[in-house]
Amino acid sequence: MTKRTVLSGAKVVRPTGVVEGGRVTVEDGRIAAGRRDEPEGTGGGVEVIDLAGHWVLPGFVDIHVHGGGGASFSSGTAEEALRVIETHRAHGTTTMLASTVTGDLGDLAGQAAVLSELVEQGELAGIHFEGPFISARRCGAHEPALLRDPDPAAVRKLIDAARGTARMLTLAPELPGGIDSVRLLAEQGVLAAVGHTDAPYETVRDAVDAGATVATHLFNAMPQLGHRAPGPIAALLDDERVTVELINDGTHLHPAVLALAFRSAGPDRVALITDAMGAAGMGDGLYPLGPMEVEVRDGVARLTEGGAIAGSTLTLDLAFRRAVTVDGIAVTDAVRALCATPARLLGLSDRVGSIEEGKDADLVVLDGDFALTGVLRKGEWLVRP
Repeated sequence: MTKRTVLSGAKVVRPTGVVEGGRVTVEDGRIAAGRRDEPEGTGGGVEVIDLAGHWVLPGFVDIHVHGGGGASFSSGTAEEALRVIETHRAHGTTTMLASTVTGDLGDLAGQAAVLSELVEQGELAGIHFEGPFISARRCGAHEPALLRDPDPAAVRKLIDAARGTARMLTLAPELPGGIDSVRLLAEQGVLAAVGHTDAPYETVRDAVDAGATVATHLFNAMPQLGHRAPGPIAALLDDERVTVELINDGTHLHPAVLALAFRSAGPDRVALITDAMGAAGMGDGLYPLGPMEVEVRDGVARLTEGGAIAGSTLTLDLAFRRAVTVDGIAVTDAVRALCATPARLLGLSDRVGSIEEGKDADLVVLDGDFALTGVLRKGEWLVRP
């Protein structure tokens, strides 16, 4: 007899809205249709878990994460990459891209070889290359000496090294070869993301026309919005073809700016991300970020040399909780920004991103205060409520 699990009595966030006292049935790793004759207790091959007073959401989808649990995707080892994955899964992120940081092309190709195997094994949804094709004026926590122009041949080298698992690449379109590389990425089915850029408004518009569809951590590592020189922010925020990443950790963005972006783009164009480095899920201390050293103090990561913000220590359960309890974002809108929108961007909305029959049983359970109490991935409990 096939084992069925029924999550009963929770507020279930479905695409149509919040279902009070809802039920979610899981069978063979997928969300199944419920049956009226299912028992209310354990028996008959059915386990019923009473989640009254809780919320059930889709598993979170993070399209921009570098590390966690003291480990990094840029280490070049499967062991560290798996530790990052395990850390973020324990905080509700059931689908994620592995983000790299600027490095030598040969080193990045080596990292891609390791990470691509994990993609093929189903542990990751793909690879995101952040750098080295970014602006030295806006490089943030990327090693300036390793930056280079986005020559299409070099971009193609990285994409080929990923063996079909590259899903996104961040670049500065104003650099020589930038627009041509955007076109190349679009032709190869890789998301072209505009970020770490000093480009004027017009150049970013050209990049979007050429196929760019993502704004890498909007507002951060780009010129501020100006009333005469609107720059990248206006071009990216105002274009319906662009999905904008936002880091909601209380450090990268003021709540008023986050609210502005939500009002302007809407939850169908906002992807809340972590941009997490190795300290996510850990404490204060010193951590590597590619070739750079980062000090985390009071949960804020900064380069030991220069003091630039170096990613975050965020996990998506905390990003969600802050969105609804501090920023006043509706639960349904926050779920779209953390689940449905990034899933659709990655072309995975037939499998993840919402609670619907036939999709993977990737679910997050939160208590009445929006604190995480359970994580289910493909029908298996990683954190049991």
